[in-house]
Amino acid sequence: MTDALVLSNQSPTPMYAQIVEQVLAKVMAGEWPPGHPLPSIRELAARSRVSVITIKRAYLELERAGVIVTQQGKGSFVADRADASRAVLMNEFHAQLTALAATAQTLRLEPDEVLRFVTAALSESTEDT
Repeated sequence: MTDALVLSNQSPTPMYAQIVEQVLAKVMAGEWPPGHPLPSIRELAARSRVSVITIKRAYLELERAGVIVTQQGKGSFVADRADASRAVLMNEFHAQLTALAATAQTLRLEPDEVLRFVTAALSESTEDT
């Protein structure tokens, strides 16, 4: 089990979003169980060479989503709510699905065409795992 997060300056994803994604992934995979302490904001900023403000933004977003809890003077920990990270991922899924539907309308795709594309993508992702 590792607390390391791998952040990339070359990624088109903003640094704070990379942190959110990686913390969510660790929580969903069970690497960070409820109560697991997260690195302190200053510690993660120093290790990652990212500003304290960026780390704080990521932690605030995770806290708002109910994935982590912060205790004054003690730090941040994975929340006891097991469904919190799933709820965040479901919100992201819904946002991407809405974008997919808008793109499908722009391309004037019929619903059955969209379903074929989605089914094919799901099949491909199942084969990769």
